Amino acid sequence: MALQIKICGMKFPDNITEIALLQPDYLGFIFYGKSPRNFENDIPNLSKSINKVGVFVNASLEEIQEKVKQYELDLVQLHGDESPEFCHLLQQKELKVIKAFSIDNQFNFNKLKEYNKFCDYFLFDTKGTNYGGNGYAFDWSVLEKYKLDKPYFLSGGIGTENLDEVKLFLSNDYSKNCIAIDCNSKLEISPGLKSTEKVKQLINAFKE
Repeated sequence: MALQIKICGMKFPDNITEIALLQPDYLGFIFYGKSPRNFENDIPNLSKSINKVGVFVNASLEEIQEKVKQYELDLVQLHGDESPEFCHLLQQKELKVIKAFSIDNQFNFNKLKEYNKFCDYFLFDTKGTNYGGNGYAFDWSVLEKYKLDKPYFLSGGIGTENLDEVKLFLSNDYSKNCIAIDCNSKLEISPGLKSTEKVKQLINAFKE
């Protein structure tokens, strides 16, 4: 299966339309007031082949359901301290769930077992001062310790300048459950505004 591409932190309608023409697999919209990429606009009409992902940080069930309905979101990405029970609650509402985890070299992968049944995907991001968008990569070789079969998104500091490193990572056996890369700040001109040239370069690198 070809690697999928998620472009996250979209903010401006015209830019969304431009990026959508490049046919990423997912576009991410952040619903978190403290983020410079907090989304408050309308989402333009998108091709049905593009999945709309709503990104939330410790939001209430009501807020998530409201945004899913308002924006016709396809998946919900939880980027805070949400419990396995909360993930399960969302699944019971027939929502597809991506649970994000902040990874460093000391991360305890046993923690993921309690979430395994209650998420559709994991997302592994760099542990940093923010809940995401820290702009640098963690040491991906630590994922050799990941022993579950749950498919995951690789995130954190991925951009056009480290495509060779991403390809090298994907050549390892232990990356077999990586189905997508999640890209955000490294493709930006300013927060929320993505460079179409960089996104095009990134998509072409993996869709050849």
